[in-house]
Amino acid sequence: MNDGVVFTTLERVCEDSITALSGPPGRTHDDATMRLLEAMKRIQEHGRALEPVVVGFASVYHHFDFDAETPGNGYRTLVKVVRSCLFHIIQKSRYVANNCRGAFFRVEHNALELEAYCSALCQLRALLYLAKRILNDNESGQLYSSDEGLSQSFAREYSSMHKACFYGRCLGFQFSPTMRPFLQTVVISMVSFGENYKRQQSGIGMAALSLLTSGKYVIDPELRGAEFERITQNLDMDFWKSFWNLTETELLSGLASITSNLVQVNLTLSAPAVTLRMPLASDPRLSVSVSPPVAHWGPGGVNLRLISHVLREGQDSEELLAFARSDGPPLSFPVGFKPQKHPLSPWLIIHFHGGGFVAQTSRSHENYLKSWSRDLNVPILSVDYSLAPEAPFPRALEECFYAYCWALQNSHLLGSTGERVCLAGDSAGGNLCITVTMRAMTNGVRVPDGIMAAYPATLLTTDASPSRLLTLIDPMLPLGVLTKCINAYAGKYGGLQAVVPTGELGTLGSLSRESVLLLSDLTQGMSSWFQSFLDPSSSTQHLSNGDKAECHSKNSDEQLAEYPEGFEPLRSEQLAEIKATHTPVIRNPFVSPLLAPDSMLKGLPPIHIVASALDALLDDSVMFAKKLKGIGQPVTLTVIEDLPHGFLSLLQLSKETQEASDICVNRMREIFQQDPCPSPGLFCTL
Repeated sequence: MNDGVVFTTLERVCEDSITALSGPPGRTHDDATMRLLEAMKRIQEHGRALEPVVVGFASVYHHFDFDAETPGNGYRTLVKVVRSCLFHIIQKSRYVANNCRGAFFRVEHNALELEAYCSALCQLRALLYLAKRILNDNESGQLYSSDEGLSQSFAREYSSMHKACFYGRCLGFQFSPTMRPFLQTVVISMVSFGENYKRQQSGIGMAALSLLTSGKYVIDPELRGAEFERITQNLDMDFWKSFWNLTETELLSGLASITSNLVQVNLTLSAPAVTLRMPLASDPRLSVSVSPPVAHWGPGGVNLRLISHVLREGQDSEELLAFARSDGPPLSFPVGFKPQKHPLSPWLIIHFHGGGFVAQTSRSHENYLKSWSRDLNVPILSVDYSLAPEAPFPRALEECFYAYCWALQNSHLLGSTGERVCLAGDSAGGNLCITVTMRAMTNGVRVPDGIMAAYPATLLTTDASPSRLLTLIDPMLPLGVLTKCINAYAGKYGGLQAVVPTGELGTLGSLSRESVLLLSDLTQGMSSWFQSFLDPSSSTQHLSNGDKAECHSKNSDEQLAEYPEGFEPLRSEQLAEIKATHTPVIRNPFVSPLLAPDSMLKGLPPIHIVASALDALLDDSVMFAKKLKGIGQPVTLTVIEDLPHGFLSLLQLSKETQEASDICVNRMREIFQQDPCPSPGLFCTL
C-alpha cells in the first residue's frame, strides 16, 4: 500500500471540507460548524506529522516478521490501525465536503463523528511515538523491551491517556465490519453490567437489569465510551470474573447451545486425586509417579468435560460413568433412539480453555469444541482447571498436567486409542498447552504429538512491546484487565498474597514434600536472574480531579513523553490503577515460556500457533515462534487479519471467524496426519 497516496488524499479531502464549510469570506458560523472546522484542521495537522512516522515504520517492520511468508508483528499492526483510522476519516470527510451545504446535512452529528476520530488519531499518533522509542531502544529483531524504565513509563503513560474515544463512536473501527455490532454489544453490556454491579441480584437478575439500563449507552456513544473507560480503569477482579462468567449461566449457555452443533456425548467428569503410574517415554518398561494436584490447599481431583460428535466405545461404559460428576448432565439419549456405537478413534484432543486464568470453564467454549469434534471426527477432553485468584500458579498447571496424564492412561474410556494426542487451547489455555508439555518433558512422560495454540499468552508480564500498546484501544483486552489477570495468576491480588479458600489447607506444612520442593524451586533464587518490570514506588495513586491536573503539570517530566515539541496526547479525567506484579514468579519459564532457556524448549513437539494481527498478544506469538525456529524446533505461525482476541468463541458470528476456526482445525489435522514416529514417545517433524 502506498502510504504517500493515503496521506495526499487525506490532505486533499481535508482542504475540500474546510473550503466547503468555510463558505464565502465574512460568513458567520454556528458552534457546531466551528467545531467541525477545527476538527478538520487538527486532523490535517496530525496527518502531516504522522506521514514520515508511518513511512519510517513501513520501511523496517518486515524485519520483525516470523518469516517472509508470514507478515505480522506489533509494528505492522500499529501502522495498519492508523491506516484504518485514516480510511474512516477520508470517507467521512468526503461526505462532509460533498454534502455540508445540503438541507439534510446534520452538522452536530458530523462534528461529533469527526471530533471522535480526530481524538483517536491523536492517541494513535502518541502510540506510534511510543513504538518508535521501543524500536530505537530494542536490540535488532526484538519486539519486547528489555528496558525496565521503558516498561515503567509505558504503564504510567497508559494510566493517564484518554481512551474513551475508542469505545464510543470509533468503537471497533480497526476490526472486520462484521465484528463491530458484536463489539458494540459487548461494550454496552459491560457498561450496563458495571452500572448495576454489586447490587443484590443473581447473575441472571443483574443481566436483565443491565438490559433495561443499556438504552442510554446505545444512543449516547460519548457516555458509553466514558463509562467503559471508567470500568476498565479501576473496577476490581471480581467484576471481571462476574461479567465474563455470564456466559456460564443456564440462559446464555442454553442460547449458545441452540446454535451450536449437536453432539451425542457431552459428559462432565472428575478425575480422582490418586497417584498415577506413567510409563517413561524413553523406556516404557520403566514408570514414573505423577501425584495429584496439591498446590495451595492439598490434593484434589480435576474436573473435565468429554465432548464427542458420535458415541464411541468406552464412552458409555460403567467404568467411565463412575467418573461422572453428580452436578453434570447424565449420559442419556431420547426415548427410542439408540445411537450407533463407533469404534475407538486413533486421535484425541485435550483442550485447555482461555479466560485469563481467572474466568470461564469448558462450558463457555463448547460451541467451537463441538464443531471441532464434528469436523475432525475426534473426541475432545476439556479441562476445567481451578481459577485464580483463589487458585494461583502453579495450581492450574498441576491440574492440567495431571488431567493430561489421566487422559493418556484412560484414553480407551474416552473413545480413543490415544495413538495420536493433540493439545489445543486459546489464550491462557495456549499457555497451558505449552507449559504442560514442558512439564511432561521434565517428568519423562510422553509428550503430545503436537500443539495447536490460538493467540497464546507466552509472556505474563506487562513489558512494553508494539502490540501491547494496543491495550490502549482494545475493548477485549485493556491493559488494566491484563494486569489484573497476571496479578491473580501470580498469586498477588489486591497487593496481597492470594488467600486460600476458607476451610482448605493453607500452609506449606499441609502439602506433600514434592509440592514443597516444587514451590520452593519456583520461587527461590528467581530474582537473581529475572527482575519485575515495575518499581513499587511508581504505583499509581488515586487522586481527585483537581489533584490529577496538578499532577500532570508538576510531573510532566515523569511521563513517557519524548513527544515532539508542541504535541501532547489527550489525558483521561481519572488515572488508571495499574498494579504491577513484583513477584519473580511471573518470569518463571512455566509461567512465561517465552523466557524459558533453550534447553527447556528443545524436544517440544510441533507447535502450530494461530494468532490475530489485531491482538495485544500478537508479539507473544511472533517472538515465541521465532525463538522455537531459532533452536530448530518445528513450529508454524498463522496470523489472522481483522479479528479480535478470543475469536474462537465467536465461531458462528461471521464468515471470518468460521474461517479462522477452520485454520485451527486444519492445523490439528496436520498433527494427526503427520508421518508416524520412528520411536514411541518421540515427536515427529513436519
